[in-house]
Amino acid sequence: MILSTREMLLKAQREGYAVPAFNIHNMETLQVVVETAMEMESPVIIAGTPSTIQSYAGPDYIKAMAEVAANKYNVPIAIHLDHFEDVDDIKRNINIGFKSCMIDASKYEFEKNIEIVKEVVDYAHRYDAVVEAELGKLGGKEDDLIIDEKDALYTNPDDAAEFVRRTNVDSLAIAIGTAHGLYKGEPKLDFQRLEAIRSKVSVPLVLHGASDVPDELVKKAISLGICKVNVATDLKIPFANAIRTFFNENSVESDPRKYMAPGKEAMKQIVKHKIEVCGSANRY
Repeated sequence: MILSTREMLLKAQREGYAVPAFNIHNMETLQVVVETAMEMESPVIIAGTPSTIQSYAGPDYIKAMAEVAANKYNVPIAIHLDHFEDVDDIKRNINIGFKSCMIDASKYEFEKNIEIVKEVVDYAHRYDAVVEAELGKLGGKEDDLIIDEKDALYTNPDDAAEFVRRTNVDSLAIAIGTAHGLYKGEPKLDFQRLEAIRSKVSVPLVLHGASDVPDELVKKAISLGICKVNVATDLKIPFANAIRTFFNENSVESDPRKYMAPGKEAMKQIVKHKIEVCGSANRY
């Protein structure tokens, strides 16, 4: 059965671990994530961005594949719309059976962000779907910003409390120093800010941009209240590298069943490691 992330994240919050959310792109990557989660008895969130769900695979295909996995394996599975910005796309996907979504209106000023998020929350809750929003802006190219500029991008604890109260959002992605993609230098997370947000906000907190962040920093963030960790780039790179190596050694091979296999195995090792870092193994 496809679940929402509501009870999944609340249980993680109560017990002090995080549920990993893995971005998938096709059947092979979904298989790797779900089969590895089953082996490790870990709850798991199958996430897809608009470019994957809307443009590449199609929401009906993703939902159907996730349903097959949920029926085949005794593992809590949620499918999640990650970083969606189009409200109508979110509503359509909720209508076909997605139970978890992220509306990313973080590029707008505070009041507009609240307005958009509240519209999605009001709609989603009518269909027993849950909503994640983001307050603050994650970088990717902002590692050399001066302190004042950087602080303006980070999540303000008082704003976070007001945002959650006014939107009734189910979980909140916060900006404490992570970034999407790979880092140019070592990431520095603002744990003091995380503690302040946790003290003011009761809903589950989400860490985006966790790929390429040292394990000890992710574990500390979880110990301070993060209960969902998003992983994308760390999966794509080993998958692609393994397939590239296969073709370097088997240049005339054309069977996708053969060249996809090493990619899946390489990705599986990362999924296992991220589950261990999140502390979600043996949690269902």
